[in-house]
Amino acid sequence: MNETVLETKELTKKYRGTLALDHMNLTMQRGEIYGFIGENGAGKTTTIRLITGLSFPTEGQISLFGKSGEKQLQKQRERMGCMVETPALYKNMTAEQNLEAQRIQRGIPDKECVIETLKLVGLSDTGKKSVRHFSLGMRQRLGIAMALLNDPEFLILDEPINGLDPSGIVEMRELMKQLNREKGITLLVSSHNLSELYQTATRYILLHKGRLLEELSQKELEEKCKRHIAIQTNDAAKTAATLESMLHTTNFQVMPDSAVRLYDHLDKTEDVARILSEAGLLVTNFSLAGDSLEDYFLHRIGGR
Repeated sequence: MNETVLETKELTKKYRGTLALDHMNLTMQRGEIYGFIGENGAGKTTTIRLITGLSFPTEGQISLFGKSGEKQLQKQRERMGCMVETPALYKNMTAEQNLEAQRIQRGIPDKECVIETLKLVGLSDTGKKSVRHFSLGMRQRLGIAMALLNDPEFLILDEPINGLDPSGIVEMRELMKQLNREKGITLLVSSHNLSELYQTATRYILLHKGRLLEELSQKELEEKCKRHIAIQTNDAAKTAATLESMLHTTNFQVMPDSAVRLYDHLDKTEDVARILSEAGLLVTNFSLAGDSLEDYFLHRIGGR
């Protein structure tokens, strides 16, 4: 049975009468990489601030590792790490000095964790180089290193690839996958770069105007976005039988609305249309379909 890392029940936050988060019920399981998706103002940063204790809910409840209540939450947050927006760094100090300062401030006893964490994020060879001479990607890595100092089980990253060049984005993606794969860390990653998030996340959380729209797995998303020929006829059962007998394929799916999705013969649409017509079927819709993550999200929020 999977362990629940985070659970929210009717989580709500109001700012001066404005509803920023509206009764959100969310469950996150250990070992997953969650992509946190929503436009500006959807409630992503508000949710992160509530989880990390930087803000307090107006209504509702948060549980971390099965524990709730303010004292228990503070204890469980010791098992978390987070990087919210741009990391605060001492620019005249080295990476090692920055981490050492963080270690002392947070009361982390093991000095070896500094060297180990620098090695983990690929900054062990920076030596006496001050942070002011770091690239943006290196600074982001150092921010993540700070979040990893306490060897967390649950890591929250808010826009970790913001402002990175293509090579920096690839490095950050691989680092997140490595942390999940090798250390078993559960990640919650907020990002506007949905195409990149699609290559990283194993599950997705969709927010819109403070409400939870949907939470789905990579497999479920791929099924919904998979390229196919969308077919609507006057007889779904006969359509399925025709595809099976005439095209010799079972790689199709009859949807609840009686539409048929054909995942084969995408390059032979004219042949498919002709066969359906010759079978005496009235075809009312016939089109190539399939979304990217961006398309799917826009459709879910009612955009184009």
